Parts: sequence; C-alpha cells; structure tokens
Amino acid sequence: MQWDEVRKIYPSQYVKLQILASHMEGNTKIVDEVALIRAIQDPREATEELIRSKEGIIVSHTTNDELKIEVRNLRGLRGVIRHEN
Repeated sequence: MQWDEVRKIYPSQYVKLQILASHMEGNTKIVDEVALIRAIQDPREATEELIRSKEGIIVSHTTNDELKIEVRNLRGLRGVIRHEN
C-alpha cells in the first residue's frame, strides 16, 4: 500500500506500519510501500508503540506528506570503552 492511500483512508490519525519497500537518498530512508498494522487514536499510545517498535515497524501521523526516516550512523556504540587510570 502506498502512503497516499493510507493518508486518504485514515486522515489526521496516527498509524502503525510495517515497511515493505524503501530506498536511500543520502542519509534519508524514503519509504515506498507499507502494510498497515493498525490506526492509533491516542497520541500517548502512538508514542509508546513507536518506542517499542522493532526494525521495519514505524508509527507516523497521516498529516505528514511523505514517509522519510533520517538514518544516523552511531559509531562506537558497540565497541568497548576503556578507561585509563
């Protein structure tokens, strides 16, 4: 399903989506196709769903014109930090 279709069916709502297809433009992931998981009425619930989301699952509001995700490179998070005394 395309984002425009979701926006028409669920105007001015939060929706939980699974990303089916996307592409990168620089540091931005552009979502091309999604599968609707469910609509979410409560903004607090939408935030909780976003925090608990696994890879490939997003929560967005249908007032957004496009689905874009900024991809950040978090170097060093998996490395070992050594402290010298």
